[in-house]
Amino acid sequence: MRKISLLAMILVLVSAFSLAACSNSSSGEKASGGSGEEKDGKGNTTLRFATWDSGEALKIQQDIAKKFEEKNPGVKVQVEAYGDGFDQKLAASFGAKNPPDMMYMWNFPAYYESLEPLDAYLEGDTEMDMDDFYQGLFNYSSMNGKIYGMPAGFTTRVVYYNKDLFDAANVPYPKDGWTWDDFQQIAKKLSDPSKKQYGVGIVPEPDTYDLQGLVWSNGGSFISNDGKEVKGYMNSPKTIESIEILSNLLKKKSAVLVGGKNQQSGDDIFKAGKIAMWESGIWPLAGFKEAKINFGTVEVPSFGAKPAKGVIASSAVSVAKDSKHKELAYKFVKFYSSAEAIKMRTADLPVRISVVKEMNMEQDLLISPFYKMLERSDDTPAFLLNSNWNEINRNLSAAVNAVMLGQDAEKLLNKAVEDSEKYMKK
Repeated sequence: MRKISLLAMILVLVSAFSLAACSNSSSGEKASGGSGEEKDGKGNTTLRFATWDSGEALKIQQDIAKKFEEKNPGVKVQVEAYGDGFDQKLAASFGAKNPPDMMYMWNFPAYYESLEPLDAYLEGDTEMDMDDFYQGLFNYSSMNGKIYGMPAGFTTRVVYYNKDLFDAANVPYPKDGWTWDDFQQIAKKLSDPSKKQYGVGIVPEPDTYDLQGLVWSNGGSFISNDGKEVKGYMNSPKTIESIEILSNLLKKKSAVLVGGKNQQSGDDIFKAGKIAMWESGIWPLAGFKEAKINFGTVEVPSFGAKPAKGVIASSAVSVAKDSKHKELAYKFVKFYSSAEAIKMRTADLPVRISVVKEMNMEQDLLISPFYKMLERSDDTPAFLLNSNWNEINRNLSAAVNAVMLGQDAEKLLNKAVEDSEKYMKK
């Protein structure tokens, strides 16, 4: 899966207008491959699949491609590793009308007009059990009521905690259902600035995408459900209270800033035993195991009776609208979504309910909190609700970053709303 990066979003959304201009196909209907079939020297039909992964994750995708070729004689899948240049290369290929047939996808607002809607394929496919997928994932790969990608990987966010530090302070381990009041009390007990030990690490410039889970848990939001209003949402008392929790932890020296310029990452400081808690996705789990840290995971805290809500970092696999063999490309996407292929993708959390149950992942104490959070991750992120979110988010991010430095949250968020009004849909 791919964690959404603000920088990547900026680069991609800048090119969104040119992408829309380049896409002159208005048909969203199911179509078969047209003329211009690409053949290799042996007469095989070649499908191109673009990915951002590298290393072991890339090898797994190449193995899946080979498995698909075995099941489909006469088809060759060319895996194209775009790496860190994924968004720029993909945008260029769409603009040149020469995109890969299938690709990993996350930024659907920027690309969906260049993608093939999958609804007609899925509706006509009796073998595809859509109910076996975690439904919240489709919030992240749909636009205007149409599905443009099949879920491939995801992570929700949980709290990692260092059991040794809890034991040394004689503090009970956190349990699912704990609250932000509990969190703040625990962070205070586990902080000893004289030893440079703190209850939790907080990044100096929090990603507003990730903060949405915290705000949603308090019953707030950065934007209205229809994407037309930020006033009364981004600057609501619930939003302000949510963000102030983090800044107050810093003021009380129950937290320390990590991952900024000339600072170690939160992952590394957690490994060093200098922070007792660290909120993150699935990414650092394998590294924490390799470092032989005595740690656990727990779902994020709630605001009392309000359910803890989560935000998802997700990836999907899509088909290009300009693909010359859409039927075959969909067939690859279908295989990539199969239980067989999902089990091969050991770097991802499975997106099918049946696979999770078969692998007993709900019984894994380190993994189960991610799925508990997934069940309550049914809100739609702001960037999917407003095409101008990139501009709006600049104002929001600046406000949040200043709050982390101790400035007034209400004043800053009111200003962010004022500066964002010109970007709202009316």
